[in-house]
This record gives sequence, structure tokens and C-alpha cells, in this order.
Amino acid sequence: MRKSVTAVRTRRLKPGRCLLTLFMVLAVLLTGQAVAESGGSGSTASVDDAGSKDAEYWLSRLGPALNMTSYRGVFVYARGDQVSSMQIAHRYQDGIVEERLVPQDGASGEIVRKGMRVVCVLPDHGRIQLDQVIPSGPFAEAFSSQLMPVSRWYQPELAGDDRIAGYDVVRLALKAKDDLRYSHQLWLEKSTGLLVKSHVRSAEGSVLEHFQFTSLEITDSLADSEFVIRTEGEEIARELEAKESSSPMPRMDGWTLEWRPDGFIPAAAPRSGKGQAVAFSDGLAAFSVFVEPAREIVMPTGASRIGATTVYMKQLEVDDVDFFVTVVGEIPPRTARKVADSVKVDDTLAFGVIRQ
Repeated sequence: MRKSVTAVRTRRLKPGRCLLTLFMVLAVLLTGQAVAESGGSGSTASVDDAGSKDAEYWLSRLGPALNMTSYRGVFVYARGDQVSSMQIAHRYQDGIVEERLVPQDGASGEIVRKGMRVVCVLPDHGRIQLDQVIPSGPFAEAFSSQLMPVSRWYQPELAGDDRIAGYDVVRLALKAKDDLRYSHQLWLEKSTGLLVKSHVRSAEGSVLEHFQFTSLEITDSLADSEFVIRTEGEEIARELEAKESSSPMPRMDGWTLEWRPDGFIPAAAPRSGKGQAVAFSDGLAAFSVFVEPAREIVMPTGASRIGATTVYMKQLEVDDVDFFVTVVGEIPPRTARKVADSVKVDDTLAFGVIRQ
């Protein structure tokens, strides 16, 4: 029986990390739907003009709209037979992005962001910063600040108009040009370019993951109180820092990734970390690579997938030290396996390993 992604990952975490991983998986819900650009124009286009724009135009608006549009609402996210809902408030003010996400079912807690500072609040285990995962989607500024050439890896086409959560939208189809990534369909609100619905699709066209706002209000009238942490708990301070590289074989702290699909570049790394968790993005999809010394507990290996999200785990021995490699993201299982197999640990001391 196939284990879910969340179940496999939870087995390798301390109790305080279990819900954090759930939030990470939920944060990935928009990973494949956001062109990761922290800059760009925040101007709006009229609904009347929207029909004359081509697919490339809407792609150029996607990233800026994600960060620079202020809104509140509730969205649902479906992977396989699992459905989750989140409440979100998002504000762009004085060049700073603020955001608060609260799960509406399942695990309790919240995620609060101000600029590059992101806090995951777990009521039973205190507040844990996202220092071992690189979220995306709502946290797109953690990715590269440059607009990546998405059309090099996907074929963009306009697929018609629609109406979502009371707003007129345009539908954009992005077909993957190779079998190393999934295809996407995006629904963008016409006046702002804000993503309001998305599908991640297999090569056969089946929907693997589905995101959609069920209620939405695009507004600049968001009070400071909507971004206040309301869950009590101990806070561990961390900051995220953008990390960019165009090198085909980037050097991390203690390890090297010798292969990755064309178009995926290192996107971000935790400022406080040792480079043992790094995210990669092609502008639509993203995956993270985790490298850490193996624990005494027996760990599962191999691939697990739920919806479009794959987790691939493998064990690696270097200089009589066991390491565990995990790849997680919206990529096909065979792609995740090739990424994991390309990880080379070349400096065990960088992990703080003490040999007996």
C-alpha cells in the first residue's frame, strides 16, 4: 500500500517538525503556479483589454500580481483524495509583502510572513521558523528575483475565459515540453493577473492537483490586525535569504547536485542554515533537496506520490557516515529519483558529523 507524502516525511521528523512539514506541503500548493519574480509592474489591465492580450503577456503579469496584489479569501487545495482549505490575507504595502495563512481543517496553527521573515506557529510545539524548507507560492519572493523564461520549458496558450469566485478570469494552458515536469493550467483574474485557480496535469491530461479560491476579495483595505500572530508559543528567530546561481553544478555546503532538469535553478536557501536544504525552480514548478546525517531510526526509501507531489528518499554512505537524501516537490517520481541519485556528499565535516 502506497504511503502518503506527508506520512513518509513525518516519520523522519521530530514532533515539532511534523505540522511544519504539513504546512510545507500546503505551501507547495502554489509552487507550480507562480512565476518567481519579486519585481515587476503592479499595473492593472481593464477587463475589456484582456481579450487582446496573448499568453506571454499573462505570464509576464503572473509573478508581480502574486506579490503586489492585496487580497483576502479562502482557497481549497486537492491532491488525490485529500482536500485542504486555508484562509489567507495578503498585503503589499510600502514595498513589503505581508501574509497570514490559517488552515481551516485538519492541523491547527498559522503561517505569518512579513517580508523575508516567515514564522510557522504550532500551538502544541511553539513557533518554528521555516528554516529547513523553502516555501513558494504565497512566498514567491523566496525564489529568484529574475523572471525565468518559462516558455523555454512550457508551451503557453490561451484557453478561453471563465469566472472564479465572482471575478472574470482568463485561462492559460502551459504544456510541458519534456517528460521531466508536469503541465499546468492557470486561471488569472483579468484586472490584476492574480492567480485564482490552477491545475497540475499529467502527460495524459489527468488533473493531479487542484487549487482554487472559493471566496476572494481583492482590496487595499486590509488592517494591520489581519497580520498579527494570534497563536501563543515560543519563537525561534530565522530569516530567509534569496540565493541565486546559474552554475550547472552548484556547490552547496558539504554537498553537490550534479544533475537537475534543464531550467531549474537554485532559488533560495535559509540564511541560518548550512545549505543542507535548497530549493530549485523553473518559474512554475519547484522542488527542494534535503541532505542530512542519517538518524538511528530505520527510514523508508524510494518514492511516494500524492497528487503531483513526489517525495523520494535514499540513503547514502560517505566515509563510513550514513546520510539521508530527500527530494520533495511537484515533479514526476523518475525526475525526483534522478535528482536524488545525483547528490554527492563531498565534505562530511560541513554537517557537523563527529566520528567516533
